[in-house]
Amino acid sequence: MSNGFTVAIDGPAAAGKGTVSKAVAAHFGFAHLDTGLLYRAVGAKVLLGMDAAVAAQTLVPDDLDDDSLRTPEVAQAASKVAIIAQVRAALLDFQRSFAARAGGAVLDGRDIGTVICPQAQVKLFVTASAEERAKRRFAELSGRGIASSFEAVLADVRARDARDMERVEAPLRPAADATVIDTSDLTVDQAVGAAIAAVDAVRGSG
Repeated sequence: MSNGFTVAIDGPAAAGKGTVSKAVAAHFGFAHLDTGLLYRAVGAKVLLGMDAAVAAQTLVPDDLDDDSLRTPEVAQAASKVAIIAQVRAALLDFQRSFAARAGGAVLDGRDIGTVICPQAQVKLFVTASAEERAKRRFAELSGRGIASSFEAVLADVRARDARDMERVEAPLRPAADATVIDTSDLTVDQAVGAAIAAVDAVRGSG
């Protein structure tokens, strides 16, 4: 894994792993990669008619800066392309190269601690109940003016969980040595604090 310090953060949709990851990266001065954006970018290209494997193989960093990647349609497309072995293989090197950078890196996704960076110094699994995650996602969509209903969002969250956890390629699950942080009843500050404490524990003992 080179001489970099890698923090792998996994978890289901809307559990707060993105917020926690950005805060941890900022706190320690590490680079941050939301690996879900890689799959969203591929999904967005597929919605435009491109073959999924080709989209993954030709992905460039600029593709991750598109605001449209945050729509529910792209999220669904991302979850569907993520089960394709050729897509995962094409994005593997991109992620491992990022993780190995000398200045330290935080990667968040679905299979960072289990598949992408199994040797990461710190592995976290950020989760929350499906109902709580749906509530957060519904509030986020409403705030952005995207029409939906809580029931539809909850159904979407559960469908995505099932797809992510039951897929053959790199299913969503905590690494055996991951620290689990359940954010259902935590404030953002409490969740971030727990994650920073987990990183400090390893850095202090290293």
